[in-house]
Amino acid sequence: MCKRSSVLLINHSGKKIEAGCDEAGRGCLAGPVFAAAVILPEDFYHPDLNDSKKLNEKQRLILREVIETSAFAYSVAKMDAAEVDKYNILWASVRTMHKALDKLKLKPEHIIVDGNKFLPYKKIQHDCIIGGDGKYLSIAAASILAKTYRDEFMVKIHKKHPQYQWDQNKGYPTSKHREAIVQFGPCDFHRKSFQLFPPPEQLELF
Repeated sequence: MCKRSSVLLINHSGKKIEAGCDEAGRGCLAGPVFAAAVILPEDFYHPDLNDSKKLNEKQRLILREVIETSAFAYSVAKMDAAEVDKYNILWASVRTMHKALDKLKLKPEHIIVDGNKFLPYKKIQHDCIIGGDGKYLSIAAASILAKTYRDEFMVKIHKKHPQYQWDQNKGYPTSKHREAIVQFGPCDFHRKSFQLFPPPEQLELF
């Protein structure tokens, strides 16, 4: 292995089996929220591994294969739009991270989470780290898995609802996406608790 990155760290707690967690899709108007949990080896290193938002699609897909091949354990989970509406997006994201942790084949000794909100998981100590996907390799890896799996899902359901152009916007609130909601109305994949339509004073612009 190469020497470790001077930017992203391999471990936060000092525990050998540390899981990094992150989510994708919190700011979207449509589609599930996805989350991933990743446990990396203590000597893991890859020079390109970083926060998924700082990578392009090709880089993310290459790194996804590296992560899935190299990780001690990884898992991905999702919670659909109806569940997001039920719990609200913050707690739906946290619950989805719990679902990902449930699916790990290896029980973590410690959990690190991107952001500042989490709920205790099975009495395992955790730390919330703001900007964690740009600080720790395992959280960055989780961000890449959550993002790539979610993007694939949105491209798949785009075939059923091509009018929303989810193959391009992935459910985020772009102007084209909002225009389509105004024209065609929302569908079952839209989050009804979100502001799908623009304010009345802006409707004339669409």
